[in-house]
Amino acid sequence: MFLFRRSGVGNRASVHALRTLYRSFFEECGPEARARRLLREWLSPDQRAQFDAEGYFEVTGSHTGRRYRVHYGTVSNVVQVDEAGQPETGWCFVPESALAAGDVMLAQKIALETDEMAVLSLANRVSPKDRLVVRRAY
Repeated sequence: MFLFRRSGVGNRASVHALRTLYRSFFEECGPEARARRLLREWLSPDQRAQFDAEGYFEVTGSHTGRRYRVHYGTVSNVVQVDEAGQPETGWCFVPESALAAGDVMLAQKIALETDEMAVLSLANRVSPKDRLVVRRAY
């Protein structure tokens, strides 16, 4: 383990450097980063480009062919859009256990693409303007 004295300018710089290193490691290897990498692997090239540019990606429902935007977040982050791309209805559905945002978004993508009607029967309808972006802190 690292041992530092509590006084001295050089020691403060060492502690600051160590904290910075830890934060950067956690940002690159923590749960949020791993979940985001997994999500990106499952996105199509078009969805990945849209996610990188806009912070959301669009999914086509398996039964109705409706388009849904899945925004970055975990709660009320799915918005049904009309043919002009305007928000129509917001939807809130999440896995039962607490997951990182990327994992929640991947579950939402798979659910809409494979069993849209079952998901919507369980989802809560929300106003698309009241979309909340919630990120879990780990």
